[in-house]
Amino acid sequence: MEAVLDSLKEYLKDDKFRKLYEFEKQKLGIVKKIIEYRIKNNLSQGQLAKKAAISQQHISKIENADFKSLETLEKILNLIGYKIKLEAVPLETKKLTAGKSLSIKYFIPIKKDAVRFHQTKLT
Repeated sequence: MEAVLDSLKEYLKDDKFRKLYEFEKQKLGIVKKIIEYRIKNNLSQGQLAKKAAISQQHISKIENADFKSLETLEKILNLIGYKIKLEAVPLETKKLTAGKSLSIKYFIPIKKDAVRFHQTKLT
């Protein structure tokens, strides 16, 4: 296990890897909230899907951190007491020019803090 942690520390020195790693950790934080809600309320994926008016397959995909539809993710998060917050912020690695590149970050408020779970580039 120590060798794995040492390897991870080495990989995390790479900026691109670190950003992807953080992105995945944030997605897993969202998944954890959804699964914890299901367990706490003794719900199957199918029962949660019915309450959110989506398919059980969508719940399964989301619980596997497959967030292809923000609309579907928002339905589930609203059901369990969370919301999505979108924010456009300048890219950290590029200066904004005439073409103006923006980075869109998606946030899920969790108690006092907000957790970023997605970032995409618009040019």
